[in-house]
Amino acid sequence: MAVKKESKKELRIHNKSDKPDNLLQRENEIYEKCREIEKELPYFLRGFFSYLKSGVLPNTRLAYLFDIRFFCEYLVKETALTRADLPKDITQEEFSKIKAVDINMYLNDYCRRYRVEKEDAVYIYENGNRSLSRKKSSLSVLFKYLYREETIPFNITDGFDPIRLPKPGEREIKRLEADEVKIMIDAVLEGRGLTDKERAYWKKTKRRDAAILILFLTYGLRLYELQQLNLSSFNFQKEEFKIYRKRGKETTMPLNQSALKVLQDYIQLERPASDELQPQFRDALFLSLQKKRLTERAIRELVKKYTSIAMNTGRDFGYSPHKLRATAATALIEEGNSIFDVQALLDHDNITTTQLYAAHRRNAKRDLIRNFEWLDEYDPSFEKGEEKR
Repeated sequence: MAVKKESKKELRIHNKSDKPDNLLQRENEIYEKCREIEKELPYFLRGFFSYLKSGVLPNTRLAYLFDIRFFCEYLVKETALTRADLPKDITQEEFSKIKAVDINMYLNDYCRRYRVEKEDAVYIYENGNRSLSRKKSSLSVLFKYLYREETIPFNITDGFDPIRLPKPGEREIKRLEADEVKIMIDAVLEGRGLTDKERAYWKKTKRRDAAILILFLTYGLRLYELQQLNLSSFNFQKEEFKIYRKRGKETTMPLNQSALKVLQDYIQLERPASDELQPQFRDALFLSLQKKRLTERAIRELVKKYTSIAMNTGRDFGYSPHKLRATAATALIEEGNSIFDVQALLDHDNITTTQLYAAHRRNAKRDLIRNFEWLDEYDPSFEKGEEKR
């Protein structure tokens, strides 16, 4: 007798907020991923799950849960610290016996370079100090919470080894130079530098691609901020649009003439009419050739392609959308705009983040002094020691 396969129920959102449905859908997808990971972890951590849900951003919560699941898998597969066969079977007593030295061995000996055997191959993974620092941060938050709630007897986080991160410097900020931006814009507007296969797609998507790049370069948007844009996000009569940033913060942005032109060209001349689309995609601004909302991955590949043309390098070495955010920030500062205004535009929590882009400005001292003269007119006679008569 055949077993009837249980069909997955469609998830419908009943939206009574001001947020667009697609944003709530995205948040719900993150919540669902978190719930699935929590099911794989020990039950005694349920208080910590509740703490994360109320205390941090959804993406941060998901990253913490990924790291903690990875640590629990390490305990099961690589150590004698637990007798469990699955992470969810680790006991509170076993967790309370974990020491700082165990965490340090995990971070320094295991996480730096580990192997994963799969059916097709053995994969070697390496983590740099930034990744290790994030994993350490996730465990620090967990063990501090467990100590505070008296789940474990000692605060072992004081014994965690420091992970030294390089100081942010000029070389770390990767962005396009002004001449490279021009090459990239020529590529997207005229199809320069594309292969024959890429040109075939470009003819169908050039206005969409131009709008995406101009929005990144003008506003320094984050990838998810751009990907979630809708037609209803824009008020072309008022020349402004709305985005939702971290913590669900709603922000209104003015549209300049460049952004207006590329957006209206795309919407009027290239984007499929809404009645041709499935209901869930009718409001989506940027669409794929399959008439669905363009994914973050597709946007990332698009940016990588055009930036690689700008830098005259292979497609695999193109930049991510975040590098266009850095390009926008540096260009705005080089134009003489206030660092505080740039901070507000880019939604940096801390001014020191914006200052990194200011520090990257070339010839800043020379330009500063050249335009700061005390004498109205320079008299060459002073150079010869002559006295004015």
